[in-house]
Amino acid sequence: MESFAMLANDPVTQARIDLTTALRAAARHGLNEGVCNHFSMTVPDREDLFLVNPQGLHWSEITPSDLVMADGAGNVIEGKHPVEPTAFFIHARLHDGNPRAKVVLHTHMPYATALTSIRDGRIEMCTQNAFRYWNRIAYDEAYAGVALSNEEGDRMCRALGDKDILFLRNHGVIVCGPTVAQTYDDLYYLERTALVQVLAMQTGRPLHTIDDRLAEHTAGQIAGEAQQAFLHFESLKRMLDRDEPGWRRLAA
Repeated sequence: MESFAMLANDPVTQARIDLTTALRAAARHGLNEGVCNHFSMTVPDREDLFLVNPQGLHWSEITPSDLVMADGAGNVIEGKHPVEPTAFFIHARLHDGNPRAKVVLHTHMPYATALTSIRDGRIEMCTQNAFRYWNRIAYDEAYAGVALSNEEGDRMCRALGDKDILFLRNHGVIVCGPTVAQTYDDLYYLERTALVQVLAMQTGRPLHTIDDRLAEHTAGQIAGEAQQAFLHFESLKRMLDRDEPGWRRLAA
C-alpha cells in the first residue's frame, strides 16, 4: 500500500485534503448550516471536473475520500455519495463561466448573511478587516428562490463578474479564489468583518468609514501579505491533526 506521504503528493489527493480542511475548519468557525451549503474546487489538470462535498454529511465528519468528483452536467465521476442539486446549479456554472473561480465557497454564515437581509446591506469600509475587500465584492439584489436551474447559476456568475465575492440578497455569500487556502482565508475574514460591523451598527451610532483612496491603499498592503493565508491554512491542518485523528482518511 502506498504511504500517506506518497499519496498526499498527488495533486488530486492534495486537493481533497485541502477542501476537507476548509469544510472542517468552517464547521469549527461556525460558518456552516446543518448539512447544507457547498464548497468546491476544480480538479487539478481537469478544468471540466470539480470536487464538492456530498449531500447529507455534516462538514465536521467529511474526509477526503467522501468528496465527490463531478462534471458540469451533474454526473458523479468518482465518489460513493450523491450531490445536493443546488451544488451543481451554482458551483458547476461558476466554475464553467468564470475561469478565475478555481475554488467556490458558498455559505449562509450568520453575520454576512445578516447583511444580505437588510435593505442596502453592504460591507462598509469601517474596519481594517473590511479594507481587504475594497472593490472585490459584487452585490446580487435579485433573489429568485432556491437555485435549481442552470439559468440561476448563470445569473449568479454574471452578477459576480470580475469580483471575488458575491453577496446574494436574502440568501448568503459566495467567495471565489485561486486556491483553497486563499479563498478560505477570505471567507473567514469576511465573516469576522461582518460580525464587527453588525456589532457596531447595533450601537445606533454612525459607522466611521474611510475614503476610497485610503481603502485602496490599505487593501494593497494587505494583499502584499498574502502568505498569511497559507500560514493560517496550515495552522488549521495542524489543529485538525491534533484534535480530530483520522480526518485525513483517504479510503472508506
